[in-house]
This record gives sequence, structure tokens and C-alpha cells, in this order.
Amino acid sequence: MGEFLPVSRQEMRERGWDGYDFLVVTADAYVDHPSFGTTIIARVLEAEGYRVAVLSQPDWHSAAAFQRMGRPRWGVFIGGGNIDSMVAHYTAARKRRSRDQYSPGGKMGLRPDRPTIVYANRCREAFPGLPVVIGGLEASLRRFAHYDYWDDKVRRSILFDAQADLLVYGMGERATREIAGRLSAGTPAEEITDVRGTAYAADSPAPCPFSKTTCASYEEVCADKCAYAQATKVEYEEHDPIRGRAILQRHGAKWLIVNPPAMPLSTRELDEVAELPYVREVHPMYDQEGGVPAIEEVRFSVTHNRGCFGGCNFCSLAFHQGRMITSRSHESCIREVTEMTRDPKFKGYIHDVGGPSANFRHPSCQEQLKRGMCKNRSCLAPTPCRNIDPDHSDYTKLLQELRSVPGVKKVFVRSGIRYDYLLAGRNDEFFRELVNHHVSGQLKVAPEHCVAHVLDYMGKPHFDVFESFWDKYRTFNRKEGREQYLVPYLMSSHPGCTLSDAVELAEFLHSTGHQPEQVQDFYPTPGTLSTCMYYTGIDPRTMQPVYVATDPHDKALQRALLQWRKPEMRRLVVEALHRAGRKDLIGYGPQCLIRPLHGGRGPAVESGGGQRRGESARGASNPRQGDKKQRGSSPRRNESKKSSTGPRRSDTKGGGSIPQRGGSKSAPAAQQPQKPLKRKKGWAKPKKRK
Repeated sequence: MGEFLPVSRQEMRERGWDGYDFLVVTADAYVDHPSFGTTIIARVLEAEGYRVAVLSQPDWHSAAAFQRMGRPRWGVFIGGGNIDSMVAHYTAARKRRSRDQYSPGGKMGLRPDRPTIVYANRCREAFPGLPVVIGGLEASLRRFAHYDYWDDKVRRSILFDAQADLLVYGMGERATREIAGRLSAGTPAEEITDVRGTAYAADSPAPCPFSKTTCASYEEVCADKCAYAQATKVEYEEHDPIRGRAILQRHGAKWLIVNPPAMPLSTRELDEVAELPYVREVHPMYDQEGGVPAIEEVRFSVTHNRGCFGGCNFCSLAFHQGRMITSRSHESCIREVTEMTRDPKFKGYIHDVGGPSANFRHPSCQEQLKRGMCKNRSCLAPTPCRNIDPDHSDYTKLLQELRSVPGVKKVFVRSGIRYDYLLAGRNDEFFRELVNHHVSGQLKVAPEHCVAHVLDYMGKPHFDVFESFWDKYRTFNRKEGREQYLVPYLMSSHPGCTLSDAVELAEFLHSTGHQPEQVQDFYPTPGTLSTCMYYTGIDPRTMQPVYVATDPHDKALQRALLQWRKPEMRRLVVEALHRAGRKDLIGYGPQCLIRPLHGGRGPAVESGGGQRRGESARGASNPRQGDKKQRGSSPRRNESKKSSTGPRRSDTKGGGSIPQRGGSKSAPAAQQPQKPLKRKKGWAKPKKRK
């Protein structure tokens, strides 16, 4: 275990330094732990023999704070923080958050909005002529022209707004080493044009040495939503380290050149990065402010893998870390856990052994190692690819070894189990191990929704897969005499989800006795396929129109339906049910979600009395009368059934008219009778009614 990197001139003098080579600026508080991306970059530079200083959350109102440690010899590396700054600052409803988990004491206001841009411009002011390199999640997801949810417009690549010399995207260790080596050798930043995993601006495409393609210019994607969707498709198709090409996108008179992704680190290289001399603590300068809250979840956790081939369309991981899996060796993970047991704060519990998806330990199939990841195909959704390798034996062995380390009482898995991948396994060994040893009373999983076409737009498996997992989970718990529950992650207002779809999910939750305390309203973060759908009203995979709820009130109605028991949601729930033509769910019967509002105080003073869907209480005026919907079936499992979906990936080609966002949903395909709702137990423990 090492010592903290210097954060002041005094600490540099204590090391005997008369100067330093690189300044690493971060929008997070300085936590010297391998779960913090900017810390990894600083330690990688240190391991290369450079003198590195860290400047965390500087006062951005002038250049003075950036100059306090003097001018670095070779350059500045800037990271916007572990999560996108706008997500850190604002909710999906664009309301200011009250706490920042990555700041001392959880205090808000210690970093600006879009800090990568602000810090880079301040560094230009503080150190004229010094190379500025931006990276991290914020830069990675904004490397192309992108829709910005908070401005509600398309912004140009962050490279131009930051006026940076280079942008590093993805997991940046390889690119950082290469850039630092070139700069320290005297190479001008403008001549560093051949490093994979980087982007830069040029007057022409000539400097790009890689095989290349183009996508629609910044001006075109601003003016034409079809062009935006097509550009997004190109960006995703080429995001592959084996077959991917450089992508060129014009911004006015300049060209944005995004080189192909860097190859993932090997197991040996990932071990080396994970075992650099991190202090694994919050810098003591924050002690008086109560430390940094974000350390608590990761202090005694192990990140054993990188990458995710899960392919959820609303998740930014695939566009940042990539879809190819790299994992650490067992020996490296064991050494990390052994080191944890020597910490006086360690109580014997490893909080997590995971990563983007906990149970990924190897590439999804052998073909991808030769040809790269498949274009326009998901490894898992709606059903696993026939070539997938679902072997969990290596992960099972790793967990067994870690819980055998002296001083370890329990090893939990909390970062997310991909249950469809688990069910694809050839045996139940890992499932039994998970239930018996690695669940802390509740297992968090992410079905997200129960309606087939919504799940298709999300890139998730159909709901029958979750129900199979749920049944098996209950069976194993019952056999072992354990009382353990599932806690579902659910999402409202995802593109493709109508108010009627939200009602169906609410019905299902009601039938299971589950009352969600938290529901994620869809958040259009930069760089995801779902955000493209939200902005354009087009599915970029098929270029077909998709319904999108964008009006804040419409989104509030969907969210309220999933939390119908909360008193503050009553009026919204009643309004939503009336809008959806589901007055049969307002009343006193066992199927009803809510009792009627009385006294004429709301949109509904009448009720359906608890009649089932389709009975006379709905009336002939209901626009969806007779519109029966299938939930969760998979067309690959039963070819005679089709989900009530908009266009499927393989069903449609070409363009099509674009509906107004928030407008009417395109006509559904032929639909099958709805399954009768059956009450099940054991999903999540119902709260006791007062």
C-alpha cells in the first residue's frame, strides 16, 4: 500500500520534488482507490516513472487554483468524475439533487456543470501552450455530436467545447501511457494522431492512419433527426477493437477524427492496474468534512471484470468500456481481499465481487476474439445467441476461493446478476452457490418491465425469462430453508413504453404484492441508443418510428402508476387510469389499484367498482377496448406467438415517417390474449400495512 499522491506544493517539497511532470485534474474528491477512474490514470502515470500531482475539485472561477502547484512539465490530464456531472447534479426531472456522493461530506456545489469543459478552459488560461488531454466517462460519452437532455439540443463534440488537444475514450490506460510517452519525448500534441482510443480535431481527414468511415456532420445531425439516428448507428457499429474503423464527423470547417477503440487490457495488465499502490482511502484533507460517501460501497468490494455484452440500450457501459470482457486472475483478487482483511475497519464482509455485470468472466463466445462483436445483434436479448458460452465455473471457483480467505466471513454479490445469462448455463452449480452463500437477504435484479415490446426497445430479455429465474430462485431458497427475496429494478417512460404499458406493469406489481419504494424514470444520458430514440423518435437499429413520452406530466403519470400506493401519487394515478381507459382499476375490488377520489376533487369521482379489464365499466368509448396484450413471451421459444411490439430488429428495414415525440404510438401488431394475473410470493418482501 502506497502513500497519497501530492495535492499541494508542500507535499511535493516533502517528497523532495522541485517540479512535476503531469497534473491530473478530477471533478471528484480525491479518493485513492481503484474504483475511481481518475485515480487509476494518475497511478498508471506514476507507474511509468512520472511525477504526478492531483488537483481535485478546484475552484473554477479563476485560473489561480490551477496554478498553485506550478506549471507541469509535460501536460494536464482531466477527468470529469466517476459519473456524468449532469447526472450527479440533476434528477431525471431536471431537479437539482441535494447531495453529491463524490464530494466531501456529500456537499453539492463543489464542481461546475460539465466540469471537463470548464477545467480544460481554465487550464488553457493557467498554462498557455501546455497540452491538455481530457478523458473519463463524461468525455467518452460526449466524444461525438450528441443530444444533451439538460439543454434539450444537440451539442458538438466535447473536444471542441473543451478546446482540448486530445480526447481519450473508453478505458484509457493504454492511450494514457502512449500519450505521456510521446509528450515527454517532445512530440507536439498535434502530431499524436495514431493512438487507438483517442479523438482529435484536424483540418482534413489526412492525419488519420486507420481504415475509416464517416457519419453525418454536426450541422446535419442538428437539422435532421434521421441523420442523427443514422450517425448513432454508425458510432455503435464501429465501436469494436477488432473490426472497428475510425469515424470522421465534420464540425464546421474542422474534422473530428475518432480513432478505433483500444484493445482491452489482458488479464496480466488488468491485474497490474488493480494492484498499483493505492492507499484505498479518502485523502485525509477531507476528514473534518466527514470523508467522501462514495467510498463506503466500494471500500471492501472487488472489481473482477471489465466490459459488458449485456447490451442494455439505456446503459452507457457498452459505449464506454465496450462489449468485450476482460477479467482479473484469481490470484490477484485473492491478494486484494487478503489486503482488505488487514484493514482495521474490515468486519469480515466483502460487499461485492462484481463489475458492470457480476457473472461475466470471459468473452461471450470464441468467434468475437477473431472477428469482433456481431453488428446489430445482442448476445442475450431477446434470447441468448446459440454461440454464447454461459460457463460459470470460473466465477463460482473465484467466489469459493475468496470466501476461504482467513478473516472473511461472507462474500456478497451485489453489483448485478445477469439472470438470463445465468439461466443459459449448463448446470445449476453457480445458482445454488449464489443462493447458499452470496445473497445478503435480498438479491437485486433488473427485469425493468414486463411488456415484451418495451423490453425489446430496452434490449432486455422478455419477461418469461425473469419469471423462470424467479421460480427457480424461490425453489432453491425453499429447499435450503432460506428466506431471501428479489428486489427488482424497474424503469418508467422508456422509449416505446405507453401509458397502457405502464398500467400493465402496475397490474403485475399489484398482483404480486410488491410495492416499489424506488422507480427509475428513464434518464436520457449521452451516448446511448435509448437516448437516440428519446430525441429522434426513431429506433436507430431499424430506423423505424418509436413512441416516446417526453412531456414531464406524461412521464410523471407513468412513474406514479408504479408507486400507486403512495398517498402523494393518488391524483396522478387516478388521472393516468382515466387516460388509459382503465377505470375498472379504480374501486374496491381485489383487482383495483386505487380507491376513487370523492367529492369531485379530482378527474375521477366515479369508479369501475373493480370490474376486470374488458368488462362493461370501461365503456364503448375506450380507445383500447379489446386491445389485449401479451406479456413476456419470446418469439424464438414459441413461433406461434408474437409480442405486442413496434418493429422488431429483424422485421423492418428502411425509413418511415417520424412521429412527434410524445405523440401517438405506431399501430401495434396482432396481439394475443393476456395471461391471467396470478399472485405470486417471494419476489420482494411486502411491507406491512399500517
